[in-house]
Amino acid sequence: MPTNAESPNQRTSASGYDLTPPSAVEREELAASLTADERRVILYQGTEAPFCGGLLANKDAGVYHCRLCDLPLFRSATKFESGTGWPSFYAPFDPDHVAVHRDTSHGMVRDEIVCARCGGHLGHVFPDGPRPTGLRYCLNSVSLKFVVDGDAHA
Repeated sequence: MPTNAESPNQRTSASGYDLTPPSAVEREELAASLTADERRVILYQGTEAPFCGGLLANKDAGVYHCRLCDLPLFRSATKFESGTGWPSFYAPFDPDHVAVHRDTSHGMVRDEIVCARCGGHLGHVFPDGPRPTGLRYCLNSVSLKFVVDGDAHA
């Protein structure tokens, strides 16, 4: 939910959302509702198998939020069919909402994307996407919660 009242330790995105990280206790409370597979992916940088994610074929209008902390991450208007087996987007809801970290696991060098508020693992970003950005944000469905346009948190 956008906020305008900022405390000294609070960070706000360009679109007005609070980016203050949850405390360790708050993060554990948020994680308590995750399934085992969601925990494996979001908290431990796992990956779901290709072509089986629940949001891969979703074509509804709305916003994809962080499954852990509910920060809006991607709009359905930026989703595209990449053929990779994971939901793919060419631009985030707000660039401030997604953080990028170098990932050298599994003998590869990639750019991992995480939620900028809670640090939950989302997937990876690659420089082979469509115009206008040329980027492909490749996400795990279990890292996301879809909110249909018109719902309270969209």
